[in-house]
Amino acid sequence: MEKFKIPHSDIETTRIAFGAWAIIGGFNWGHQEEKDSQRALRAAFDLGITLFDTAKMYGDGKSEAMIAKALGDVRDKIVIATKALPEDFEYSRLKKDCEERLRILNTDYIDLYQLHWPNWQVPIEEPIRALTELKQEGKIRAFGVSNFGPEDMKDALLHSSEISTNQVPYNLIWRAIEYNILPICQQEQIPILCYSPIMQGILAGKFSTAEEVPDDRARTRHFSKDRPLTRHGEAGQEQETFRVVNAIREIAQKSGIPMVNLSMAWLLSRPAVGSILVGARNAQQVEQNVRAASINVDPSILEELTELTTPLKHLLGANPDMWASESRYR
Repeated sequence: MEKFKIPHSDIETTRIAFGAWAIIGGFNWGHQEEKDSQRALRAAFDLGITLFDTAKMYGDGKSEAMIAKALGDVRDKIVIATKALPEDFEYSRLKKDCEERLRILNTDYIDLYQLHWPNWQVPIEEPIRALTELKQEGKIRAFGVSNFGPEDMKDALLHSSEISTNQVPYNLIWRAIEYNILPICQQEQIPILCYSPIMQGILAGKFSTAEEVPDDRARTRHFSKDRPLTRHGEAGQEQETFRVVNAIREIAQKSGIPMVNLSMAWLLSRPAVGSILVGARNAQQVEQNVRAASINVDPSILEELTELTTPLKHLLGANPDMWASESRYR
C-alpha cells in the first residue's frame, strides 16, 4: 500500500487511513456491535492499513479504547492519531489531556496529536507551546491541527514550524478547501488528512436523490435548510448535487470501477493530500476501502471527474464548513 511521510517526524504511514468514529455507533451511525468494530480494526491492520485516526470526542474516549483493545499487541506497527477538544487548549489542560489520551490508548506515546477545532478564546501559542513540549518529552511524535482555515493556519505557523498535518473535509462533491486551505498547506508542505471522503455514503452510490438521504445524513449545506436537522440557513444545492452524483455513478459504471473506489482514487490524486480517513463498521467494508489504494485510474477519467464537479464547487463556495453558514473556519 502506498505510504507518505508525516513531516517533522520519522513517521511513514499509509495513504488509506481507518477513521474510527463510526465504530462506536450512536450519533448518526446507528447501533454497532463491538465485535464488528474489533474485527474491522483488525482487518484494517491485516490488510496493510497502519494509520488509525480517533479523537476524545468519539464517544469520550470509547473509540480510543477500542483501538487499544484491538491493536494493542501490534502497537509498534501502527500509527495512532488522536485529537484534543478546543476546551482543553489551555497549556496545562492540554498537557493533562495528553496524559488522559495516553491512559485510554494504553500507550507510552501518541504518534500524531491534533487540535480538533480552533479555539479563538485561547491564544494559539498556549496549545502550540504544550505540543512542542510534549514532543520534546517523547509523549507525542508529531502534532497537527484539524479544521484550521487559512488564517488559523497562518497564526499557528507563526508559533511553530513543526505543524505536521491539517485534517479537513474533502471529497468530490465538497471541494471548498481548494480555495484557500489547500494552497497554504501545499505551500507549507503540510499534508492534508481528508475526512468525509465518500460523503457519508453519498459517493458510494447509496442514494440517487436528495429525498432518499436520511435526515441525519442530510445536515450539510448541500441540502435545504428545511431538512429538520440542518443548522445552516441556505437553500442548498440538492438538484445540482444529485445531478453530479448520478453522473459520477455513470462514469464509474463505464470505467468498471466501483463508485466508492473511484471517488477515493480521485481524492488520492489531488495535490497536498496525504491520507484519506475512511470509516468502516465491519471487515467487509474495510476490504472494499483497501481496494481503492490499488486502483489505477486513467488520468482522463480523473480530469473528467474534476470538470464535472467544478460547477457544484463554485455554487457551494469557499466556506469550508459543511454544516454552518457562519463558518467556524477563518
